[in-house]
Amino acid sequence: MNTESSSLLVRDIGEQGLLQILQRFCPQEIIGDDAAVIATETGLSLVVTTDVLVDNIHFSEITTSAVDVGWRAAAANLSDLAAMGASPLGITVGLGLPGDVSVSWVEQMYVGMTQCLQQYNTPIVGGDVVRSPVITIAITAFGQAYPQQIIRRHRAQVGDAIIVTGVHGASRAGLELLLHPEKAENLSPEETKALIRAHQRPQPRLDVLPILWQILGSSQLAIAGMDSSDGLADALVQICRASNVGAVVERTQIPFPPAFAHWLTPEQALEYSLYGGEDFELVLCLPKQPADKLVQMLGQGAAAIGEITNGSTVVLRDQKQEFPDQVLSLSQGFQHFG
Repeated sequence: MNTESSSLLVRDIGEQGLLQILQRFCPQEIIGDDAAVIATETGLSLVVTTDVLVDNIHFSEITTSAVDVGWRAAAANLSDLAAMGASPLGITVGLGLPGDVSVSWVEQMYVGMTQCLQQYNTPIVGGDVVRSPVITIAITAFGQAYPQQIIRRHRAQVGDAIIVTGVHGASRAGLELLLHPEKAENLSPEETKALIRAHQRPQPRLDVLPILWQILGSSQLAIAGMDSSDGLADALVQICRASNVGAVVERTQIPFPPAFAHWLTPEQALEYSLYGGEDFELVLCLPKQPADKLVQMLGQGAAAIGEITNGSTVVLRDQKQEFPDQVLSLSQGFQHFG
């Protein structure tokens, strides 16, 4: 962090002064004009996504440092690119800031974004800064993908296996521990740290794509999917709605963090996993043989959790018949304006 900015407020240096600081996080050969120019390869499709984070809605000073805010903001957008089958090219950042925000907070937020982006060789290529009554971070991410490899929500087919690329519920558990540290009493320090890190430093699953393309080879197989940033139940319902299909999901196959087994009741673990959100895993629908191969190659919590069916409902089923069937819906998860 620049020591000169440690005691400065945004209003002390104004828009141009702040831009001079933030431009240090961007490639100098790209920024400086009214728009960024990003070269793409011939035969590839440009993929664009935008995500907005608002103070006290998506983050707060109680649970998220400035560095973690930046990381999460970048990760959310990279996760959307991964969910489309795209590799990232760059992002732009729109900031709405009150004048009494410290310059060091903004710098540290950019440090967090950069730490996340550097893992995927993704630059910040521009943006905008405006005065706002509340901190708002609007990121637009640009990626590219071969047209035949773009993942879409509407491509699920009856008989497809439903795959999740990792455990669910960890981010929700981490948030709970940040808000209520006393609840960590029955957890080891390592378990507590891992769950909190899942909330503060989520990992976009861009690593899944090369493995998926390796399995599919030259196949023109259409893949359905999206990320689980709004919850696993949300992703399942959204995919089925877009594809005009239903699904049966086996509750015992949903992968939880290992700590859940001795920390939460089965009902709590299921709620966190289905509706907690912000796990940023991928939920994919594809034929059984490549699906099984994908789970095997991913390991680390990846699992086949169900199958696409005829109909229009997503049913949570218990093969042990200890719990009745449950129809999943969007109503139990987080909804803006809900």
